[in-house]
Amino acid sequence: MKLFAEILIGLVAFLHLYFLWLEMFAWTSRGPKAFKKPVEYFKATRSLAANQGLYNGFLAAGLIWSLFIVDPAWHFRVAVFFLSCVFIAGIYGAATVQRSIFFIQALPAGIALTVLSFM
Repeated sequence: MKLFAEILIGLVAFLHLYFLWLEMFAWTSRGPKAFKKPVEYFKATRSLAANQGLYNGFLAAGLIWSLFIVDPAWHFRVAVFFLSCVFIAGIYGAATVQRSIFFIQALPAGIALTVLSFM
């Protein structure tokens, strides 16, 4: 169960590294394909997306950090904190931006939190 939880944490971290890349470095090139909006929208929101990408990078860093914590209690606490942040951000994004954010961001974090709680 521990290995499965760590794989899920790694998956959520990987997703947020992808979001970092998309929002900071590929917003104007890949963003229009990913979000199906006009190119002008992505040019106008480039700096906002880069800021958002940076926050996603911090979430990924926290999740990756949790995987290297040897003490089981601290590993659990740090992982729960960062997964909870991702889960809450995903729910907020789904409510305010696009419903699919729930399935892309909140659901994987929620599944990882559930598995982690059985450790």
